Amino acid sequence: MKTKPMQSILFLMWFGLSLVSFGQTEIETKPVHFKSGTSSAEVSDVLKGYQTIDYTLGAKAGQEMTVHLITDNTANYFNVLPSDSEEAIFVGSVNGNSWTGILPKTDTYRVRVYLMRSAARRNEKANYSLNFAISSKVYDVKVSGTNYHATGMVPCSVGPDPKHSAQCKFGVVRTGKHSAEVHVSTPGGEQRIIMFRGDEVFCEDPDVDLTSEKEGDTWEVSVNNFEFFSIPEAVITGG
Repeated sequence: MKTKPMQSILFLMWFGLSLVSFGQTEIETKPVHFKSGTSSAEVSDVLKGYQTIDYTLGAKAGQEMTVHLITDNTANYFNVLPSDSEEAIFVGSVNGNSWTGILPKTDTYRVRVYLMRSAARRNEKANYSLNFAISSKVYDVKVSGTNYHATGMVPCSVGPDPKHSAQCKFGVVRTGKHSAEVHVSTPGGEQRIIMFRGDEVFCEDPDVDLTSEKEGDTWEVSVNNFEFFSIPEAVITGG
């Protein structure tokens, strides 16, 4: 049976640890300001132990944000979060120290910089710089009730049918400049997902033989030399 003095000591130890724990979760907020006429900014800072900093900056739905972290500590990362949720839209410890993405809503976003727990426990320090950029162009927000930034029809054909003799439904998810996933339905009802990354066009399905050629502002895509789609560049870029 514990004596009262021992119980008091244990309580004080628990209370002290609780204070430390609460201190570890405290987050400092620092607004990021772009100079007039610019669309980028850079900050340099130092982080130590369990210290966590949220850099905040406002942006509109459909704008493209880029964040890049340069640090001297390999346990130093950043996450990107909306103002009203702790669910990150980017997690640096999983995906690295560079991120570019189209913002889903008008908001004040938080770029949270931290050290991994093992490094924080050792009270390590990180000297870092953060580069922020927000595009002036506003990309399409999602079509209501869908995960697509745009929907519509594109010319298509199958087999020996005359080229462009049919119209196929599509939905596009734009993931960055000149990057998109185009989900297109064939006249027979099957769906294809065609990936665009700059000048690279491909399908992640290993059973699909895909070839492509750009003619003017349109991508001519062949799937298994049987399905043919004409996809305008504007579908991919939103231009």
